[in-house]
Amino acid sequence: MERENQTLVSEFILLGFSEDTEMQPFLFGLFLSMYLVTVFANLLIILATITDSQLHTPMYFFLSNLSFTDICFTSTTVPKMLLNIQTESKTITYENCLIQMYFFMLFAGLDISLLTVMAYDRFVAICHPLHYLVIMNPRVCGLLLLASWLLSVLVSLLHDLMVLRLSFCTELEMPHFFCELNQVVQLACSDTFLNDLVMQVATGFLTVIPLTGILYTYSKIISSIFRISTAGGKYKAFSTCGSHLSVVSLFYSTVLAVYLSSAATQNSRENALTSVMYTVVTPMLNPFIYSLRNKDMKQAFKKLSRFEAFFL
Repeated sequence: MERENQTLVSEFILLGFSEDTEMQPFLFGLFLSMYLVTVFANLLIILATITDSQLHTPMYFFLSNLSFTDICFTSTTVPKMLLNIQTESKTITYENCLIQMYFFMLFAGLDISLLTVMAYDRFVAICHPLHYLVIMNPRVCGLLLLASWLLSVLVSLLHDLMVLRLSFCTELEMPHFFCELNQVVQLACSDTFLNDLVMQVATGFLTVIPLTGILYTYSKIISSIFRISTAGGKYKAFSTCGSHLSVVSLFYSTVLAVYLSSAATQNSRENALTSVMYTVVTPMLNPFIYSLRNKDMKQAFKKLSRFEAFFL
């Protein structure tokens, strides 16, 4: 098979969801709506946590960063897909593909790190309430956020550098709507053993270990909640961590669904459809999950709406 050096690769072809031209307006409207809802809802979370002094706590500090991450996470894939649908083009340049992969992995890793940090925050708040403000002080919160960023940046950079060493075949079509790392590696004609090894190690390091930590912290949280004597105290404790646990469950269940479907159907558009769940749907639902039964967030939204009405 004819080979091309990676420096000569000019573009990849993203096949997307469907080649049916009649489906394109529907897909454009659907994903544009979902993207706008995601950006607007997460921006509301950020504005509410900034403007309401009662939300200036570690929990909402990490929540606002998660909302910012979700906006960026969705923005790495959806706008390019919408542009391709609008221009009836399926191409993405080699350089833009690398950039898209880098930022997609960066914000995906940051999402996982923040969910893990937020689980630790809930663990301290419920299991060690008297020492919460001492343990989760602003300096510690800043260091945890910085560590999350550094880890995500380094892992994403490593993956991109590993892709740079690959040579690609003349067949550069991907049955996906964005440059997903595994799909790009599968297109390579050169040996991908190191890339596969790094992906496996990174998957374990960034998904299995954080998930194990989250499960461990929630086992401690649940055992502490059951020791609370009053029903009101138990309900309050459950309500403070229920939203986070719902988001964690939604995120990891959709990622697991993508992993299992990709293992069963290699290079299929079904992988792209299942990827929508954690790349688009989950970031859109997160703000609603956190605000649905959260009295503090509802009050902050009311204050924010009155503030906007005053200026309008």
